[in-house]
Amino acid sequence: MADQKDQPRPNQLNIEISEEVADGTYSNLAIITHSSSEFVLDFVRVMPGVPKAKVRARILLTPQHAKRLMRALTDNVQKYEAVHGPIREGEVPEVPMGFGGPTAQA
Repeated sequence: MADQKDQPRPNQLNIEISEEVADGTYSNLAIITHSSSEFVLDFVRVMPGVPKAKVRARILLTPQHAKRLMRALTDNVQKYEAVHGPIREGEVPEVPMGFGGPTAQA
């Protein structure tokens, strides 16, 4: 008889992650655009003094999922700040946004 803790529970989702994805991708700039049916999140790594940067990851979301993500991020930032204190935003570096894509909305 199989162990009960190995059995999936109702409404439980088993999520797997590959080693490559688990390593993560560093990003210090997110560019958000949207249409009537989707949000596009482009994650970029900008290096000081380098005039060119590549999109390292692109995530496409439905508007409903984008709103759930926004709420989850807000909740997690509040929990982080409750433990570690306020996150200081500092100066926002000026990044040229004329990169030829659709107009970004933040």
